Amino acid sequence: MNPRNALIAGAGAALCLLLSAAGMVLNGPGFVAGLEREAQAARSGVEGGDGVELAFKDRYGWLTRHPILSGGDELPQVLRQQVAAGIAAVPGIGGISWSRTSTRADNPEAVHCQSDVERILQTRTIRFTQSSARLDPASGRLLDEVARALRPCVGSIIAVTGHTDEGGNAEVDKAFSLARAEAVRWALIGRGIPADGLRAAGVGASQPISGLNPSDPANRRIEFSVIVSAPVKPTPIDTPGPG
Repeated sequence: MNPRNALIAGAGAALCLLLSAAGMVLNGPGFVAGLEREAQAARSGVEGGDGVELAFKDRYGWLTRHPILSGGDELPQVLRQQVAAGIAAVPGIGGISWSRTSTRADNPEAVHCQSDVERILQTRTIRFTQSSARLDPASGRLLDEVARALRPCVGSIIAVTGHTDEGGNAEVDKAFSLARAEAVRWALIGRGIPADGLRAAGVGASQPISGLNPSDPANRRIEFSVIVSAPVKPTPIDTPGPG
């Protein structure tokens, strides 16, 4: 590529980044506000659920699609689970976690799981062989790290959600994203995460990253959501012993 073309390409890339950032700033608050209203309605649909507070900002004050729940400590565990599941089911919610300050946290380590996994995946991506749901062998070490981060959440419901970019048939994309999520689920089972706590889902291109063009390949991703914190003591059936 000659210098003139390289300059044009660089300027175009910079403009795309600038427009994407501007879209995030302009549209992000309205998008999250809509999620918060729907999440509050889901919470209020459970008797006593109004005692649970929702925070749609992370520890650094940034808006997020992963709300943090707190309060509701007087509710029976089954109702807390219903509140959590109802909020997690709101379209656009990326996943939830309970605040580490909750007095009902049976396992304080569990609340770190989702943030630990998100930190691991901030700069790296679980990769698949081209146009398939077969995991790239090069992602093995990354999956090892994800499994270690999720281990304190054994006994919780952990959702593995596959996403695609926009451009193909919606039903095909949904099935493809589910196949990739299932591949990751089985990879985690093989690394000692109990199968009964893992849920795989595929949403195709219906939930693009906020502020990103739906057709951008960066929307192809796997997300992890800790839906309920209710750790149980693993049994020999849950956790493979030495082989």
